[in-house]
Amino acid sequence: MTMSCSLGEMMIAALARTIEDGTLVFHGFGSPLVQLAMHVAKRTHAPRMVLIAGATYGVDPDPPFLTPTTNDWAMDRGASSSLDIEELFDLAAAGRMGRMFLSGLQIDKWGNCNVTALGYPNIAMKLPGGGGGGNLSCDAERLTLWTPAHRATKDAKGRRRFRLVENCDFITNLGHRSSDGRPRGEYGHRGQGPEWLVTELGLFDFDVDGHMRLEAVYPDVSIQEVLDNTGFEPKLPDEVKIIAAPDSSIVALIRRLDPLKVHEREIRPEDRRREFKIASVMEGSLS
Repeated sequence: MTMSCSLGEMMIAALARTIEDGTLVFHGFGSPLVQLAMHVAKRTHAPRMVLIAGATYGVDPDPPFLTPTTNDWAMDRGASSSLDIEELFDLAAAGRMGRMFLSGLQIDKWGNCNVTALGYPNIAMKLPGGGGGGNLSCDAERLTLWTPAHRATKDAKGRRRFRLVENCDFITNLGHRSSDGRPRGEYGHRGQGPEWLVTELGLFDFDVDGHMRLEAVYPDVSIQEVLDNTGFEPKLPDEVKIIAAPDSSIVALIRRLDPLKVHEREIRPEDRRREFKIASVMEGSLS
């Protein structure tokens, strides 16, 4: 019997818990953590969710395992149908996309994400771009954000580049407030904005004003460690909880879906060594 799980498996389980049963859920290219989280949710607590595969737009696929690239038709195996990209955007605009997963090289205190450019007003680095995330972040009912690079390590010159920042240099995907501080509600967008952020250091939600709040940390992480690696001061509740480990059945499912350990490519080498005792039963809450 498995007695421990990895950080990646902890993150996958935490991401999966943000998915409600009966919702249409979408994630684009790039993250094996999120892909696995969606398939774990579909096979456990959310059997009635509609899973839209990111690369193929297949509906409810049942792949035999996670492939090394998202753009692999094996990931579409068993799909009941597939969508055109126009149909995907129409679903979101019509209010039928219940949850979407987004990330960025910068994520700010309001849940805005930047995957466009670093540096303002002079661009220091051009990034890949949003690929439609700007529209979808406004239309999807709820957003789950994630990053496995919360920890702000020092570069060769001793400088630290924070992933969680006070304000994004450029807003690609809209959070709870725009760059001039206006609440997203003033724009009339259909979506409600970010609900959760999962990182390798902790779990965050957002308060009534849309400001990021630390909800829980991993068993091997302190609150101070989170604060030291965050480029702003997140709100703190009366009690910061400990993120629950998945039970052995969830860990076994993740390992069956990812025998090649593709998701570990998304985790920093030093974090791949982190291990946690698993729970005897899967916790029903997010933390």
